[in-house]
Amino acid sequence: MPMFQPSRRDGTVGFDGQVLDLDTAVKDGVLGGVAGGGVIGAGEKLDLRKMIEELDLSEVPSVFICPISLEPMQDPVTLCTGQTYEKSNILKWFSLGHYTCPTTMQELWDDSVTPNTTLYHLIYTWFSQKYLLMKKRAEDVQGRATELIETLKKVKGQARVQALKELHQVVAAHATARKAVIDGGGVLVISSLLGPFTTHAVGSEVIGILVNLTLDSESKSHLMQPAKISLMVDILNEGSIETKINCTRLIEKLVEEKDFRAELVSSHSLLVGLMRLVKDKRHSNGVLPGLNLLRSVCLHREVRSLIVSIGAVPQLVELLPSLDPDCLELALSILGSLSSLPEGKTALKDSPNTIPNMVRLLMRISESCTQYALSILLSVCKLAPEECSCLAVEAGLAAKLLLVIQSGCNPILKQQSAELLKLCSLNYSDTIFISKCKLTRTIQ
Repeated sequence: MPMFQPSRRDGTVGFDGQVLDLDTAVKDGVLGGVAGGGVIGAGEKLDLRKMIEELDLSEVPSVFICPISLEPMQDPVTLCTGQTYEKSNILKWFSLGHYTCPTTMQELWDDSVTPNTTLYHLIYTWFSQKYLLMKKRAEDVQGRATELIETLKKVKGQARVQALKELHQVVAAHATARKAVIDGGGVLVISSLLGPFTTHAVGSEVIGILVNLTLDSESKSHLMQPAKISLMVDILNEGSIETKINCTRLIEKLVEEKDFRAELVSSHSLLVGLMRLVKDKRHSNGVLPGLNLLRSVCLHREVRSLIVSIGAVPQLVELLPSLDPDCLELALSILGSLSSLPEGKTALKDSPNTIPNMVRLLMRISESCTQYALSILLSVCKLAPEECSCLAVEAGLAAKLLLVIQSGCNPILKQQSAELLKLCSLNYSDTIFISKCKLTRTIQ
């Protein structure tokens, strides 16, 4: 069994076997030509493992990478073949009974491993420089975020807009800045800028900042004031696509709070703005956040009634074929919630594409989608059995229901399918209905 044996050999060996010294490595750009040490504070030495983990760099000089693990080396050792490996990896290779060099597959005439101290120093120096630079930048960002919060307490007009724009950029890009804002009481300072007389230029930046922060219950309660919600709704209807998405996400954070009051979102203007966002074909990135908020507000019955009253049901039904799976499931969930209302059922029945779209989605995307579609079909067919059941059967529903019943899905789905199948069969003779159950174009 090969044992670790110290040696005085001091050379950095590349994959081509070339021995590099420190000067050559700097000259060739291995260290980037940057001088510096790996010490912070009063002689506090940095831990190489910690630096590698925290930096998590995607691009590292190839000479620093262990050929076995393809990870940066922390304790490089060199074999008699001139190839260098992470010590723990090569010793594990030997423990498996391999007495060859993993890279060249040469048999080893000497199974000792020699610490490659020069390569270790190169690796340590390179990572410590990157790490210290990262720490300095983080400190600079934290300091700047704190300065900007103090500035916002004093300035008005265009100076306030500029400070907010810079803070928005900083918190969007740096976790340390977000922490500095929260720890320094910046959330209250920023949210206090929202009010009935706030300009949209200020409001858009404030909302962009807040949506990037983790808000506690007190901060959310402060934002739930009617005047602040009203401003968010106004900006949702008139801002850029990025601002609209930010408004939507911020309102959703508030809706999730247990003390949230439904009357705050019982707004015709909010719901119309959300439907515009969801239907905007030029900006598909607004569909998911828009549907997420619609689903959240659907938890409140009074809001569901308002959603139906603005004509959202037929609009959502028409959108279904163009949605990706995640958005599709959300839209079906919303329609399922709306179908719990008498006016929602009626709107679904009156929409000409409800039945064909729902039949098409059965056993297509996911079990959840099938569940929602089946529930909606059951609602409309119970509402108008003769009219809707015939339309559904002609659209291929009977064959799809048999597929659900024969599948390994949820027992509740099977029970609902059997109930709907029985309901549909009432309008046909046995022979004709059996013919409708055949798998023909219905599975296309």
